[in-house]
Amino acid sequence: MLVDFFIVGTQKGGTSALDYYLRSCPNVQMASVKELHFFDDEELDWSNPDYSRLHQSFTWGNSDNTIRGEATPIYTYWPNALHRLRHYNPYAKLIMGLRHPSFRARSHWRMEVKRGADTLTFTDAIRSQGRRRVAEERNRAHRIFSYVERSFYASQIGEMLSLFPRDHLFFFRTDLLWKTPNVVLDEISDFLGIASINQPKKQYVVPLLTWEPTGMSIEDRQYLDQLFFDEIKQTAKLSGLDLCDWLDPDYDEPMKPD
Repeated sequence: MLVDFFIVGTQKGGTSALDYYLRSCPNVQMASVKELHFFDDEELDWSNPDYSRLHQSFTWGNSDNTIRGEATPIYTYWPNALHRLRHYNPYAKLIMGLRHPSFRARSHWRMEVKRGADTLTFTDAIRSQGRRRVAEERNRAHRIFSYVERSFYASQIGEMLSLFPRDHLFFFRTDLLWKTPNVVLDEISDFLGIASINQPKKQYVVPLLTWEPTGMSIEDRQYLDQLFFDEIKQTAKLSGLDLCDWLDPDYDEPMKPD
C-alpha cells in the first residue's frame, strides 16, 4: 500500500490540468481530491507518521495494473515535504510542471487577490515590502505570499535530485502542455509506464480563473525577468528542458481561456 507517483509542483504550473487528464486513464487512480496537502502538514508527528489519511484517499485492490497518484504542488517548495515523501516511498516517481517564473508569480498573486488573501499591488508584492513577509516566517516559507520564492525552481529541482533517482523525475513545460498536449502526455505515459492518455480536448483547467487580458506592467515584467534570468538557465541545466525562449523579453504565454 504505497502511492506510486506524485505531482509535486509547481503551483500555477498546469497541475490541475494534468490531474484532470490522468483521471481519464483506466489504469491510473488519482487521490479522491486534488491537493491532499499531506507531506506539508505540520500537525502530523513526522517522527512516527500515520499515513492513514493519505491512504484513505484511494481504494486498494489486488490489481497489478493500477498505479496511484496524488497532486499537491506545494511539495517542491515547502520545507521538508520532499524528505518526508522520500521516507514514505523512496521509489516514488515525481512530476513537476515548469511555468515561466515571471508569469507564474503573476498568476499566483492574482489567485490570492481573488481569494481575498492579499491586498498588496503586484508591484509591491514582488519587491521588498511583499517578500519581507516570507523572509520573516520562522522557516522562511509562506503558503500565500511566496510569489517570487516559489518561482526559484533550481533549488527545488536540486533537492529532488538529491533525494530521488534521476530517472524517477519528470519535468515538463506548462506552455507545451497547452500547445502540444498529446506530445507531453505521451511522454508522461511512458514515464509512468501506462497506456497512452486519451487525447484531451484542449481546455483551460484551473481551480480559480486568474487569466487576465492585460497582464503585468512592462516595469514589473522587466524586473522579474532580470531577477529570474540566471535562474532560468540553471533550471534548464538541471531539468534537461530547453528554456531558451524564456530568456526572450518578448516571450508570451500561449495559455488563454476561451
